[in-house]
Amino acid sequence: MSTGNGTGKTLHIVIDMQRVFAEETVWHTPSIRDILPNVLDLCEAFKGRTLFAKFMLPETSAHAPGRWQTYYERWSMLTTSQLDPAYQDLVAPLAALSQPETEVEKFTYSIFKAPGFNERLKADGIDQLIFSGVETDVCVLASVFGAVDAGFHVVVASDAVGSSEPVAHQAVLDHVLPRMPDQIDLATTAQIIARQV
Repeated sequence: MSTGNGTGKTLHIVIDMQRVFAEETVWHTPSIRDILPNVLDLCEAFKGRTLFAKFMLPETSAHAPGRWQTYYERWSMLTTSQLDPAYQDLVAPLAALSQPETEVEKFTYSIFKAPGFNERLKADGIDQLIFSGVETDVCVLASVFGAVDAGFHVVVASDAVGSSEPVAHQAVLDHVLPRMPDQIDLATTAQIIARQV
């Protein structure tokens, strides 16, 4: 696995480590607590080279496009007309590390659907992305596929991703991502950091 070796061409992307998933909502993802120390270690190792994706909620289901309206009819308690918008904030330890320019707001699963995101990475000369965060089988997976489709080499930090569905999480790590060994590497946080030294 290549991780840039200090060339500045590697970027760490933290997916959706937000209060709406960390706290007692219907989207509660208990594994956030377990992976947070590893996510923080990666943020330290990639200081100045970390972005934070945030899954943004519509005001009501009517404010969402297409089938997202049906989605938010089911999850109406998570629209910002019913839920404090502050639940979209990063969990406290990560919020302290972030700046407005390091946060990328997205309204879909993949960070690559955020306007201008791919162009931003290309302009910065990024060629490799390291992913951490939640959920392994939803927004992380969608973002990984977006990165692969855009031509980036991807590293998934296997002990810094998690899901509210442990079986689906493990299936992605054991069966889905290993199918693309030319484009995706799986590595532990310690392995990723060791290759930065």
